[in-house]
This record gives sequence, C-alpha cells and structure tokens, in this order.
Amino acid sequence: MQDLKIAYLQSDLFWEDAAANRKHFESVLSELKTQPDLIVLPETFTTGFPVDPNHFAETITGETIDWMKLQAAIYQAVVTGSFLLKHEDFYQNTLIWMRPDGSFETYAKRHVFRLGGEHERITPGDQQLFVELKGWKIKPLICYDLRFPVWSKNNYKDGQFDYDFMFYVANWPAVRAEPWKQLLIARSIENLAYVLGVNRVGTDPQGLAYQGDSMLLDFKGQVVSQAFAKKEMLVESTLSMEQLEAFREKFNVGLDWDSFKIS
Repeated sequence: MQDLKIAYLQSDLFWEDAAANRKHFESVLSELKTQPDLIVLPETFTTGFPVDPNHFAETITGETIDWMKLQAAIYQAVVTGSFLLKHEDFYQNTLIWMRPDGSFETYAKRHVFRLGGEHERITPGDQQLFVELKGWKIKPLICYDLRFPVWSKNNYKDGQFDYDFMFYVANWPAVRAEPWKQLLIARSIENLAYVLGVNRVGTDPQGLAYQGDSMLLDFKGQVVSQAFAKKEMLVESTLSMEQLEAFREKFNVGLDWDSFKIS
C-alpha cells in the first residue's frame, strides 16, 4: 500500500468574497514543494462562516466547482473543502471531493451549528461519505461534526476498517481551541486512524477570532505535523500505511468495538 501525501492550507478568509478567496488559494498553492495526492482547504473557504446563503450560495455548476476542477487538474491531486451549495429549495454546507479528472463526490454537513444559528438557514445532510485514494479509505467531515463521536466512528468488520484516514474542515473559533485539539486527539485514538483537522485563522467582521491549530495526528494521537497558531501556513505531510497497518495488527481494539446503527 502506498503512502499518502497531503497538503493542507490554514488560511485567513476574505469575508463574503469568493473570487478573492479563490485567487488567494491559487497563490498559496503555487508554493507547493511536493506533489500531493490530496489538497485540503478549510470549511466555507469561499466566504467565511456563517454567511447568508441566499446571497452567497453557489450551484453545483458554479464558479467554485469550475475552479476546483481546474486546480485538481493543474496539481493532479484531489482538492477538497466546503462551501455553501444551493439546491432547488434549500441550502447545504457541502464538502466537494474533486478528482483530477473532474469527477467529484459531495458530503453535506450532518451537524449544523445550532448554537450559531446555522440550522436556521442550512439543511443538514443525512449521508456519510467514504472515498478512496491510492488505496486509502477516507472519511471527510465538517467542523461541528467533530463533537459527535458516533457520526465519526470507525467500524471493523470481516477484517476490514471503514476508513484509514478521517479529516475535518473547519471554521472553529479560538475561544474553543482546547476542545478542538483534544477532540481531534480523541477521534484519532478511538478510531485507530489518522485524523486531520484544517481550520482557518484571522478575525471575521462579527468579531470572532480563529487561531487555526490545524494538525495531522496519527492513530496513537501523536502529532505528525501541524500549523503554527494564528499564522497562515501551507503544510505538506505524509501518511504511512505501513505504520498504520503495523499498529492495527499489534493493537486491534476494533475487534472489541460495539456495533450500532445510526438513526
């Protein structure tokens, strides 16, 4: 099994300005030093969070989708991140998994942030997404999903895990930075998988500050790589399948996980 090379972008966001954000990410991506398999952008990377979807949501054939197709083709890597997606009569906070050939998958955020009023404008999703890349089974999630271990839970059946790598794209405020870090560690340990959290930095017009704390953790909750707090950074890192499989073989708690159904 091949190692997986990833690049994740901890960035400030231009408030409600999709064109400016796309241009900024183009500039950052031009600084890549390696050839990644996967490029991960933050949650609502075109606008910041939360904004009015009536004015800022895009369609599945809009400019941001076209931009993601172009970047994926240029870098020959999957490009992923979330933005507000307009359906016929509702909106969702949707992550796009864009492949270099222009094909893509979507994941709509399951746990919309009620405490911030997101539930008043955004319809939650009800389907999990599992994708594969270079033999890696991957599960993408969005921000507030991190607080819900059942939705994040890995499964083990017939000698196979549901996923090897899970990541969260986020706009997670600095005031709750410690839960962000501790929950990422918990999710990696309890699921025997690599876990990545990609968060934004800066301060939005509502006065919310974001310090980033983006990090990649291994299956033991140890930091593989991380971005400096409060700083825009492009981080390039590698996930080792050999190390993951060796640990799972030695310490496979998946054999004793409880089985359950989500409703």
